[in-house]
Amino acid sequence: MPATQIQHELVEKKLASADVESSAAEVHGLLCGLLCAGRNDSLELWFAELLPEATDGDLLLEECRQTLRRLHDETRQAIERPNLGFSPLLPDERTSLHRRAEAVTDWSQGFLYGVGLSGVSRQRQLSQNAREALQDLTDITRIDLAALSDDDEEDEEALMHLTEFLWVAATLVHDDLLDDSGPTHDSH
Repeated sequence: MPATQIQHELVEKKLASADVESSAAEVHGLLCGLLCAGRNDSLELWFAELLPEATDGDLLLEECRQTLRRLHDETRQAIERPNLGFSPLLPDERTSLHRRAEAVTDWSQGFLYGVGLSGVSRQRQLSQNAREALQDLTDITRIDLAALSDDDEEDEEALMHLTEFLWVAATLVHDDLLDDSGPTHDSH
């Protein structure tokens, strides 16, 4: 999985400067959920969710929008590649295990929200594997972060597997919703 060009820390700083309370991981998960569900209006919908009270003329907000627009474009291109060639936007390995685990739960929460916001519901037929992947993402959002230890190799390995699973879950949802010859969701 190729790395996203935009760094997690940069997105975190831009979000904070624009008073967006969501983490970079959650924001990226939301975007991936929208894109994997086939929203053609993903940028507009994403911005409406993240910056609902946006006012023109705010330079920090405009810088945030530019960074997010670039993240959107890079992520969309990566998701449209064969084999869904994106990586979740997460802190690097130098970051504490607790913070990385929190980012994985945030990304999962964002992805689930993005899929739901896209109009995917229980009525929409998903394969058993995709439904299980969404349930697994729901379970990831409930990880007991306080029980994790930076010094525990088992926790480190478990987090590595969960991080890899994010891509698998996104792939299953993407394949179900976009490779079924059905129309993509659009607001038009």
